Amino acid sequence: MYRIGVDLGGTNIATGVIDENYKIVGRGKVKTRAPRPAEEIFDSIKEAVDMAIADAGISYDEIKSVGIGTPGSVNKDTGAIEFSNNLKFHNVPAKQMLEERLGKPVYLENDANAAALGEAVAGCGNGVKNFVAVTLGTGVGSGIIIDGKIYRGSNYCGGEMGHMVINVDGIPCNCGRKGCWEKYASATALVSQAVEAMEGNRDSLLWETCKGDLNKVDGRSIFEALDKGDAIAKAVVDRYLYYVSIGLANVINALQPEIVCIGGGISGQGEKILQPIRDVVKAERYSVYADKQATLLPAALGNDAGIIGAALLDE
Repeated sequence: MYRIGVDLGGTNIATGVIDENYKIVGRGKVKTRAPRPAEEIFDSIKEAVDMAIADAGISYDEIKSVGIGTPGSVNKDTGAIEFSNNLKFHNVPAKQMLEERLGKPVYLENDANAAALGEAVAGCGNGVKNFVAVTLGTGVGSGIIIDGKIYRGSNYCGGEMGHMVINVDGIPCNCGRKGCWEKYASATALVSQAVEAMEGNRDSLLWETCKGDLNKVDGRSIFEALDKGDAIAKAVVDRYLYYVSIGLANVINALQPEIVCIGGGISGQGEKILQPIRDVVKAERYSVYADKQATLLPAALGNDAGIIGAALLDE
């Protein structure tokens, strides 16, 4: 039997047919076109699932279940998406509505949690029981796996590491707090930090790599300037990685997982960023004398983590 994984994003709905070896053997993708009514978005999920099944060359009879990773908070007891800002959902009975469309058992989960499960089981976690995934993107996403299970908290909102404060009275965050980790450690934050540095250093190679347009500053242009030996880019990246490291040290000190997975486009820089992060974490960790220490690794599944993790939600 096969399972379907659905990554419901604000831009795209990506689906995959997953075999017993956690491999994607068929894919589908449609535009989300959010915000629009839940009924229409769920119709599009059905369309993307149909595409994946056709691509795999199988029938609905061979599908065991459908798992869906969605932005926002999911009530596992009721099967409702209680709130999703990206989709403009509020208390939507998603499980019921989707089972009516798909004719299969449907399991729902927050998208970051689903991606963490995918990496823990089929990615860099390689089946470990205690695992944390952190994604450095527009914000800082995170998911926690304890004893092989997703940790959701008593109200299904647990695991929001991006909103722990690392700088009291620091930069205001969209969540209403100040100094949240994601305001310093997200890819968005890296760009803001680079732009601020560029404005006071007109001779920096950062201006060359973004072709003189501050709107074109991104992770790629920043690391390109770093690779060319630009001192300003190095200072920006060093400070940024320090912010990332302090948050990761807090995560490790609180949870002591076996593996911490670092995802997002920036993780593609590999050891260039991972080794400096490990150095700071080693100096900041509480577990100085423990025989076992958390290992920091880059994500292995990329954009497929959410699809694979969603498919595994029935386990």
